[in-house]
Amino acid sequence: MGNASDASAVFASTISKEHDILMGSLYSVFCLLSLMGNCILLLVAYHKRPTLKPAEFFIINLSISDLGMTLSLFPLAIPSAFSHRWLFGEITCQLYAMCGVLFGLCSLTNLTALSFVCCLKVCLPNLGNKFSSSHARLLVVGVWCYASVFAVGPLAQWGHYSPEPYGTACCIDWHAPNHELSALSYIVSLFVFCYALPCTVIFLSYTFILLTVRGSRQAVQQHVSPQTKTANAHTLIVKLSVAVCIGFLGAWTPYAAVAMWAAFGDATQVPPAAFALAAMFAKSSTIYNPIVYLLCKPNFRECLYKDTSLLRQRIYRGSQQSNQKEHFGSTSHRNKDMSISTRLSNGQQESYGVCLDCTGTAALCDGTMAQRTSCILTRSTYSEVAGTQLSDKPCAYFL
Repeated sequence: MGNASDASAVFASTISKEHDILMGSLYSVFCLLSLMGNCILLLVAYHKRPTLKPAEFFIINLSISDLGMTLSLFPLAIPSAFSHRWLFGEITCQLYAMCGVLFGLCSLTNLTALSFVCCLKVCLPNLGNKFSSSHARLLVVGVWCYASVFAVGPLAQWGHYSPEPYGTACCIDWHAPNHELSALSYIVSLFVFCYALPCTVIFLSYTFILLTVRGSRQAVQQHVSPQTKTANAHTLIVKLSVAVCIGFLGAWTPYAAVAMWAAFGDATQVPPAAFALAAMFAKSSTIYNPIVYLLCKPNFRECLYKDTSLLRQRIYRGSQQSNQKEHFGSTSHRNKDMSISTRLSNGQQESYGVCLDCTGTAALCDGTMAQRTSCILTRSTYSEVAGTQLSDKPCAYFL
């Protein structure tokens, strides 16, 4: 009974109910936007899969990891936030924390690999041009293996998973380093190899890219117009570089700072609301990356535009076909009614497929037509006359 009550107290929220409701509402928005953005990005990548470049494999992998985080974390965090406590027990708490670390580290490591590949292609084109799709696939597998080592570590007693200080989610036990050596080594390794090292590689890679682009732009301006294809490509790389750096630092630095404060400082002095706010910023990265690449990558944007245009055309054609079917049905019914009213004088129905031009069928338009009558429609009225009284105009006037 004591253990049950202790577990119940651990999983209770330590922030106000209003803050939990706000967090649950924001998580709901993040979930919807992330699902929509990452699914669209993956759909666009699937349609342009024959023309994917090696660096774009990392964009796809980034979207997969963000989508994995969305599907594994938000469905559990949202109801818990609205309920003002963690609802899913100890085992699910461990799995939730493992998924959060796995997909989070995979996204960060993937951004690191992407920055390195971009730097290789821009700064060392001789080596970058040799980077193929098979190399990209191997590096993507390496990204997942690298993240898995740190995600599975706490399950093997290297570090620990526990409820977050604010109570409605689970992550690494940031208080454990204060009284356990293995947990301390895990936190130090996590900080060095999963934050400091990736951040350094990203910063240096994009710094070299910016310097290279600046130098090449000056060379281009001395010889040709700056509005060249090369200059435009360099501008795109700069935009993506800045966007990725801002996304990485803006989303994960607050959580890393609060976590290190709790791990190496006085954990009791860290407000639970600070952890909650930092975790919210970290989870917002799942909506940031799809927006950046769908807006800033011209080939992705063009493919998305073609897909949406094709969808609109199909919807329009479907509505047009349904309208044509309705129109054809009403027209055939009206023609059937009018054909009944067109009869020969002997009671037989007039044949419309016999002659299209009476001048070309004089043998059929002889005296035998004296007893034949036809209905001639003149504006809104019609009259019945003998066939011999008709002129030699084409029979297209007949109904």
